[in-house]
Amino acid sequence: MSKQHGLGRRSFLQNAGMTALLGAVSGGVPSVAAAATGGAFAPGTKYDFDTPYNRFGTMSTKYDSIIRQYGKDSIQVGMGIADIDFKSAPSITKALMERMQHENWGYVDTPVITDMITEKVVAWNKKHYGVDVDPKSVVVTMGVHPGLIATLKTFSPKGTKVLLTTPTYNGFYGDLTASQTLAEEVLLKKNADNTYAFDFDAFEKQISLDTNTFILCNPQNPTGNCWSAADLLKIGEICLKHRVVVLADEIHCDWVGKGQKYTPFASLPNKAVVDNSITFKAASKSFGLAAHKVAWFYSTNKDYMDRIKVHHRADLNTLGMVANLGAYTPDGEEWLAQAVEYIDGNTSFATDFINSKLPGVKTHKPQGTYLMWLDFTEYAQKINTTAMAADFNRTKAADAPALTKEQMLERHLIKVAKVHLNAGQSYGKGSDHHMRMNVGTSRKTLELALNNLAAALNKSSSM
Repeated sequence: MSKQHGLGRRSFLQNAGMTALLGAVSGGVPSVAAAATGGAFAPGTKYDFDTPYNRFGTMSTKYDSIIRQYGKDSIQVGMGIADIDFKSAPSITKALMERMQHENWGYVDTPVITDMITEKVVAWNKKHYGVDVDPKSVVVTMGVHPGLIATLKTFSPKGTKVLLTTPTYNGFYGDLTASQTLAEEVLLKKNADNTYAFDFDAFEKQISLDTNTFILCNPQNPTGNCWSAADLLKIGEICLKHRVVVLADEIHCDWVGKGQKYTPFASLPNKAVVDNSITFKAASKSFGLAAHKVAWFYSTNKDYMDRIKVHHRADLNTLGMVANLGAYTPDGEEWLAQAVEYIDGNTSFATDFINSKLPGVKTHKPQGTYLMWLDFTEYAQKINTTAMAADFNRTKAADAPALTKEQMLERHLIKVAKVHLNAGQSYGKGSDHHMRMNVGTSRKTLELALNNLAAALNKSSSM
């Protein structure tokens, strides 16, 4: 392991998590994943996603913040926050290294470089999704959140309601707080096979006079839905009828499983429906560039965009923009295509493993994203997380925050399996006893996490 992998070999291997993982890689983990997918680093592929990439000790939110919260030896695998564990696409590193040779960090000519990013964005959307994006409509911003907040401030006055179909991405609630708006939650229908669907009747009934916007997540985080054109058109027609503006967060659009399809909201055949929307995207999920803080939004409705710009300000950073330019290259495109195929193998493997080997847990294979939504209801009831939360809250320090039953399950899994998953309660209504798992990692790392969970849950079930 070279110093490129983080802060140096010695400091990394001092961490219990990577020590355990290296032991597993050297022979302790069965090769079931390779058998399921025909080999993770198959002939004809150029990039190695299968070798575990150590992020311990790099100030990573996904790993180091959990250690800071729970202790040095608390986790072996972080499967929470939604970023990927892979080494960056070489084209990105190359672009950054070339820029760093010029050792001056003064102001950059922002209009020029944002025009370059816009050109890449327009070409990517046309090539991959058949969407003609007007480059004049594209606004480059610091991230999807600043764009959403500016848009909410434009269309939803303080104290008014924003529609969310739940469970949904928990970060939207922070956007509502920043814009001083209120969540109007509409439950998605949960099917017998643990998949989800829109409840159109309930959605329309929840719209009131002070409901002005709807945040659509497509592909859906955390359920993994890639909404069909028919679903999007119907939800769009309801919103248009009730003058509710659609804010389409499509940040996970490049992560779509084999045989599935992502339909951009801006590609729908009804022009009036499309004109009643703004689309938000970024390279951050696609290429692991979350910390570089660059995203963009666009609309076919010039009036909407002009109104949003009044509330929007972007302070962009040079390296973030350079990294994005390095991503949208032929080499970056090839890297992403192989990464998507690899993750599709991860979701297939994890779905089969969870449903067959984790007692009291059920899930479904997501259509898109590298996230999975796990139903722990049966297991949580067995260990009585409701009582665990009540006991904790009764005896906690007066200044300590109260914990939910999902947070108690999160803590329990760290204790018994050394695996961190995201607690479900922050994803809105319909999240009881659920956890979100990120499989955007090495298959070996994924196997270690699942084997740890299986050992812990099977032990609990036999007690």
